[in-house]
Amino acid sequence: MLAGTAGWWAAYTAYLLLLAGTSVERFLELGVSARNARWAFERGGRESGRGHFPPMVALHTALILACALEPLLAGRPFITALAVPMAVLALGSQALRWWCIRTLGPRWNTRVIVVPGLPLVRRGPYRLIPHPNYVAVVLEGVVLPLIATAWLTAVVFTVLNAVLLLGFRIPAEERALRQALAEPVR
Repeated sequence: MLAGTAGWWAAYTAYLLLLAGTSVERFLELGVSARNARWAFERGGRESGRGHFPPMVALHTALILACALEPLLAGRPFITALAVPMAVLALGSQALRWWCIRTLGPRWNTRVIVVPGLPLVRRGPYRLIPHPNYVAVVLEGVVLPLIATAWLTAVVFTVLNAVLLLGFRIPAEERALRQALAEPVR
């Protein structure tokens, strides 16, 4: 669909609704994370890598905004043959994210808060790969923009996420987990 046509506006409106739903899901995650952080702190949990959290929130907020703006400002077409599989993958990334949240239970949070002495979780998606939630984040960062052919957003988010966040967050999480595993449960 060409930008500016009636069909384009209908597709764009549907896309904005998907982005709004994604934003609501993020706020639900933050609520679950806050509850789980209290649980962890009550059990002696400690936070690591605190400095990367504000940039992570900013980058994820910018992703949603750029997804909304790039198709409009750059006149990106909606290509059904691209949008449909990307939307399916975006929903799949959400399913993977919530599988991670459900598997970790109260141990899941959006920060790096680890309770000393608890064993690593090795069930659910964690039996397959060590950081499945980050797989969901990377997948979503690529496919959510591509629903609306916002390829520039997909590239910029992916690079910034890899360099500025995951390059610091995963090692910080790994260090925190190693340290917590070595300490006794309180």
